[in-house]
Amino acid sequence: MKKETGAEREGRPAQGSVTLKKGEGRALKSGGAWIFDNEIACETGSPENGDLVLVRDFDGYGLGKGFFNRNSKIRVRMLTRDPEREIDREFLEMRVRNAWEYRKKTVDTESCRVIFGEADFLPGFVADKFSDVLVIQSLALGMERFKEELVEILKETLARDGIRIRGVYERSDAKEREKEGLERKKGFLGDPFDTQVEISENGVRYLVDVKDGQKTGFFLDQKYNRLAIKKFCRDARVLDCFTHTGSFALNAGIAGAREVLGVDASEAGILQAVKNAELNGLSDRVRFLCRDVFDLLPELEEKGDQFDLVILDPPAFTKSRSSVKNAVKGYREINMRGMKLCRDGGYLATCSCSRFMTYELFTQTLHQAARSVHKRLRQVEYRTQAPDHPILWAAEESYYLKFYIFQVCEEK
Repeated sequence: MKKETGAEREGRPAQGSVTLKKGEGRALKSGGAWIFDNEIACETGSPENGDLVLVRDFDGYGLGKGFFNRNSKIRVRMLTRDPEREIDREFLEMRVRNAWEYRKKTVDTESCRVIFGEADFLPGFVADKFSDVLVIQSLALGMERFKEELVEILKETLARDGIRIRGVYERSDAKEREKEGLERKKGFLGDPFDTQVEISENGVRYLVDVKDGQKTGFFLDQKYNRLAIKKFCRDARVLDCFTHTGSFALNAGIAGAREVLGVDASEAGILQAVKNAELNGLSDRVRFLCRDVFDLLPELEEKGDQFDLVILDPPAFTKSRSSVKNAVKGYREINMRGMKLCRDGGYLATCSCSRFMTYELFTQTLHQAARSVHKRLRQVEYRTQAPDHPILWAAEESYYLKFYIFQVCEEK
């Protein structure tokens, strides 16, 4: 018989409260999920790091419950806006059920992000589904206490739709854990399984390395952006920069490109990309090169290479506000190079996955890059992350991916 936890029986009681300073909590009150240390006037009770606390406005009005951590500048991460709500098994089941029902309406669920932290009102917890495997990340101390129960609920929720999860792997090895006072960790949650998992997305097959791949093994957030580039690929010559394991390059190949070059500095990523090309029967048209993109692009430019489509999908050049200035230089340079490598009338797909590189700043940087190389940009479309990574308004951390497709024209 399964041992019943406190959360299942009675809920987890708040161990104290925090009261906001007058005039603070503006982001929280408009829908955000975080309370920072400098917004708090006082604490009552004796909450330990990871405990639940009540959150009150300066006048005592209840604003909800969240979990507390003195180790982090994010002092409280909100779980509910209802101060009377019990944080118990029923509450967690409701959160997971709502997250899954949303995915069923908005995305292809064969492989998708099932839970996206704050945007699914489970702050600091991420769960990705790759076919019949789950990969989870626990990035906040308070959520660490719910981790095993959430995994159990996830499996039960999916089972009700006939989806049997054969294995769960934890990728809580992100640096963010250290800010919460947690050690990085990774490994199986339950019985071991083959961590090379085959998935299919947009008609493309991939082997996803959930154990050693970046983040949780595969970047699901670009799912529909990869689909969006296909219409520019028939009979095209395509350059895919920062290809990782080949996802944009393979979509181009499947869409009928005559020649695709994918480039990445990671040897492990390129080896996986080559396997993925073989898996899709594209080895004759899609090839990969292990090189630093910043070194290669000037060489291609000097040779006079031109492409019908250039794709720029770099890693985040900044993970803090303090380094944004240097990041702007990096984004400007690769986009200048990418534009110069587009033939006249060709297309550029370019993006930023850093939340600190805001839409306004990224757009301004692209405009500066185009002006510097005397190119005119005709916007085809602007996109963000896939809907399984929902953008929660007022929670700016949930809006991070900016994706443009342009036609690049010579100034004549």
